[in-house]
Amino acid sequence: MPAEIERKFLVKGDAWRSLATGVAYSQGYIVATEGRTVRVRVVGKQGYLTIKGATSGITRAEFEYPIPVDDALEMQHTLCDPPLIQKKRHKIEYAGLVWEVDEFEGENQGLIVAEVELKDVKQTIALPDWIDREVSDDPRYFNANLAKHPFSEWVKEL
Repeated sequence: MPAEIERKFLVKGDAWRSLATGVAYSQGYIVATEGRTVRVRVVGKQGYLTIKGATSGITRAEFEYPIPVDDALEMQHTLCDPPLIQKKRHKIEYAGLVWEVDEFEGENQGLIVAEVELKDVKQTIALPDWIDREVSDDPRYFNANLAKHPFSEWVKEL
């Protein structure tokens, strides 16, 4: 079974900005309940349907399939609850790994999260200088939860 092993961190400063150009992403959730999500994503002219299982630590089952962009857009507008997640993703190579820095827009503007996918849960990683604290275990930072409870609603608590 395909698995996603991922760690998430908040980002500090702007040093990361010169390392990559962002690509626009939009995504919505057909299902977003504890233990499973069904996501529809548009990246450029490509759509994706992604099904994820329950998170156990930093691991969860993940199945992703390319779909026609017109189908993805239709699903986002008819099947997904608003708001859609809007972000720019910047891919940055560092110490042999690809970091994905998501700069959120819309109702999640101001939030910048870096994710790194691993091959093993015990894999050690070198952290770039622009990485702040880890939020892998904080469900508020899951994109599906950001769609339900946007960063703008809880940022004052930080």
